[in-house]
Parts: sequence; structure tokens; C-alpha cells
Amino acid sequence: MTTTTGAVLGITAVALGLVLTPGPNMIYLVSRTLTQGRRAGLISLTGVAAGFLVYLTAATAGLVTIFTVVPALYTALKLAGAAYLLHLAWQALRPGGATVFDPRPLPPDTTQRLFTMGLVTNLLNPKIAILYVSLLPQFVDPTRGHVALQSLTLGSIQILVALTVNTLIVLSAGTIATFLGTRPSWLKIQRWLMGTVLAALAIKLATDRSEAAVA
Repeated sequence: MTTTTGAVLGITAVALGLVLTPGPNMIYLVSRTLTQGRRAGLISLTGVAAGFLVYLTAATAGLVTIFTVVPALYTALKLAGAAYLLHLAWQALRPGGATVFDPRPLPPDTTQRLFTMGLVTNLLNPKIAILYVSLLPQFVDPTRGHVALQSLTLGSIQILVALTVNTLIVLSAGTIATFLGTRPSWLKIQRWLMGTVLAALAIKLATDRSEAAVA
């Protein structure tokens, strides 16, 4: 086995932390599930899964190297991601702001559009972009050889964690929304917690001076 136990545990912890932090994927999946049902949420999740595979393929093919050679692209990606997270934070924190489990109604979408929107949402998710460009390579050890295989293994673990948690979120979104809907104070706390976490992530991302790590 080329991947160490420490690397597996590390990427598992990172993946779990990211998927439990409210972001574009969670917001879209919950909104779609609450307005169109669990089936629509699960179909959207297949699009999200495809987005993960795109990132994993690109990372394995050496995307990180491109950002290392042209650091301005990496900086632009981080700043754009920070700006997007700040926008989401403001949407939650502003007066009358929205929460993940109290979304605005969405018009019904076809199966194809549900998949496509899930894919696009994930591809434009700055958290996932940063994960594959900067975080995942930190767990790859070139001295153990098979760098591509290590990337595939660690990326597959991240995808498994993300899909498992997101599936549980989709299946329980209605129950959670009903629970929070009868407890306005809890809904307000959840909204402020989400906004604060997103704002903190945005600030950390914008002020991070690290460079893309080459796997």
C-alpha cells in the first residue's frame, strides 16, 4: 500500500470537516430536496459526484503543477473563492437572510437539469477547488512512489466521505427543516452559525499566503 494510514485518516478528517461546513453544495442540495423532494436531491447529488470525479481526474493529471508554475492563477482562484464565500455569508447574516434549511422555493427541474446543476455547483465550489489544488497534495508522499495512485486513493476516500454525508443530509433535510421551522430561535442560531463559519473560511482563504503544493 503506497498511502499511509496517517494520510488516510488526515484526508478523512479534512473531507468530513469540509462536508459538514455549510457551503454551495449543501445549500443547493438542501434547497432542491425541500422544494422538489428527495429524489430530486439524490439526482442532484449524482451531479455533485461527477464534479468530484472531474476534480480528482484533473488533480491526478497534474493540475497542481499548473498552479505552481503560474502562481497568479492559484491566487486568483483563492480570492475568487473567498469572495464567493463572503457572498454566501452575507446572504445568511443580512437582515432577513436565508438559512440552509429555510430556502427560497425553486421551480421544478428536469432530471437532466438536476444533474447538470449539481455538477456545475460543485465545479464552482471554492471549497472543493482548494481541497484538490492545495490540501489533498499535502497528504501525498512522493518518496513512497505511485503519486498518481496515492492521489486517486485519497481522492476516492474524500468522495466517499462527501457522498455519504450528503446522502444523509438529503434524506433528513425535510425532518431537520420541520424541526427548525417550529423553533424560530434555533433557525436563527443555525443561520448565524452558518454565516459566521462561511465568513471565517473566506477570511482564512483570502489571507492564506501558502502556495499550491506539488504532488
